[in-house]
Amino acid sequence: MTPPHTTTEATPVADRSAGSSPATPADAPAGTAAGTTAQTPDGAAPPARPARPARVARPNGQWAVDGKEPLNGNEKWKQEDGGLSVRQRIEEVYSREGFDSISGDDLHGRFRWWGLYTQRKPGIDGGRTAQLEPHELEDKYFMLRVRIDGGAVSTEQLRVIADISRDFGRDSADITDRQNIQLHWVEVENVPEIWRRLESVGLQTTEACGDVPRVVLGSPVAGIAADELIDPARVIKEITDKYIGVPELANLPRKFKTAVTGHPSQDVVHEINDVGFVALEHPELGVGFDLWVGGGLSANPRLGERLGAFVTEEQVADVWHGVVQIFRDYGYRRLRNKARLKFLLADWGPAKFREVLETEYLGYALPDGPPAPQPTQPGDHVGVHKQKDGLNYVGAAPYVGRVSGSILAAVADLAESAGSQRVRFTPHQKLLVLDVPDEHLERVVSGLKEQGLDANPSPFRRSTIACTGIEYCKLAIVETKASASRAIDDLEKRLGDLSAMKPLSLHINGCPNSCARIQTADIGLKGQLVLDDEGNQVPGFQVHLGGGLASDDRAEAGMGRTVRGLKVTNDDLPEYVERVVRQFEKEKDGTETFAQWAHRADEESLR
Repeated sequence: MTPPHTTTEATPVADRSAGSSPATPADAPAGTAAGTTAQTPDGAAPPARPARPARVARPNGQWAVDGKEPLNGNEKWKQEDGGLSVRQRIEEVYSREGFDSISGDDLHGRFRWWGLYTQRKPGIDGGRTAQLEPHELEDKYFMLRVRIDGGAVSTEQLRVIADISRDFGRDSADITDRQNIQLHWVEVENVPEIWRRLESVGLQTTEACGDVPRVVLGSPVAGIAADELIDPARVIKEITDKYIGVPELANLPRKFKTAVTGHPSQDVVHEINDVGFVALEHPELGVGFDLWVGGGLSANPRLGERLGAFVTEEQVADVWHGVVQIFRDYGYRRLRNKARLKFLLADWGPAKFREVLETEYLGYALPDGPPAPQPTQPGDHVGVHKQKDGLNYVGAAPYVGRVSGSILAAVADLAESAGSQRVRFTPHQKLLVLDVPDEHLERVVSGLKEQGLDANPSPFRRSTIACTGIEYCKLAIVETKASASRAIDDLEKRLGDLSAMKPLSLHINGCPNSCARIQTADIGLKGQLVLDDEGNQVPGFQVHLGGGLASDDRAEAGMGRTVRGLKVTNDDLPEYVERVVRQFEKEKDGTETFAQWAHRADEESLR
């Protein structure tokens, strides 16, 4: 499914000089019909009007086209002093002199390059989110994002994260849908010690946020799945070792997201990343990767597109570098809301993008390749599964990614007690314990459940994800994590008689930015203030229905459907979901999926 074409500039007004279309009635002199020539009193033709000059398109800030002159304040400070430079000031100045010593450009800009955002001040309701300045919304505490490329950690690394959470983050920890761990309540005074601890075990926060290459999503079952086509761990390591934290790629127009998988379940949501590599077997060239470019959601969602090119394992890092350089050199920098790679791809199209990649950046042509086949199994890896070495991995679901330092420490202890030293996080806010022998399976499954991590969750526990929400995020309008957890518990009771139902994805976001991927969920909820039955403004959601990425019951990704005026209050959320799910069960045609039904159903059935 190809998304609608998106442009970044209005079409220039046509030049109405000689030879152009006749004047419209508004252009003609009074009393003169359109398309006729006015006459002077002596019969002579009047002097010709000067031609209107064509509107000159404003530069987009493309370095390779317009030069590097900054066109906004953000681009200016990035050129004057890049984001990577702030680490020294954090270590030598801010951590010693405290929060109030931090300059504005560093606090609201460069800190992101090291995984740090100020968190929301408690007690500010969602109605004031768009009314207050950042300094009015923010607390003197930070969210800290630990970068975990490929979602892979050792139990030693997990225990270090857990200790940091308990020592410096009030025992907070969330598994994000980017395979990171996110901590809260971090004070700038403690950041150097946090870095020291993380880096002592090979972890980092470098470029976890900012206008940089963010964490590389990787298959959570890399190297262990019996049906894996290729292990992507080597290429993920090559990309991160070569290119993360280097100045040449530390000033991109906006964030740049990457996904790489060697598993046939396509478990890394590649269609909504800036670049994606999906394993397949080429009929002549063997196993390699299908190349995708230009995906992204937020307020202007666009699915990525195949370039039709086949990439070998040895070429992945080189091709990745070429794509990110195109973004750096040709990406739009003037307007930040048009600065993602998806807008450039929309204007260029896949053919031109591939041509520029091959001719200007790679220096060689990539062979054509077929698309990867449709997945035949879910990509969340929940449950107990055999590894190719005869051991097992256990995939378990927390409530919408919410864990804690204490829970992570308990997971490390449990894994090690079963002889395992490896844990993985998924792009679906789940956790996997690897390398579990058969004789320890029952104990590991029950031990995880004691920590709130269920390897046999209900359909809604399994398939619900939620963003950070108003609890910590300065952009949020509504609360998400607690609301999602309450909804899961309520829906398990309400829909218990439908236990055989295939899991429906329920994605809950606190604002329009779609960190929880609302447009690609069966039921996606975008946080906003809505009116209840008494006309009071209360927290609620706009509803998106029938979205999804490629999966075992969906051949192609597609966006959800919105219905005019379809909104639900936070309090009424479980009741609404029950109503629409039961309507689907009543109206579905045979093996029809929820997404298929949602796109064809009458609007009244969706309310």
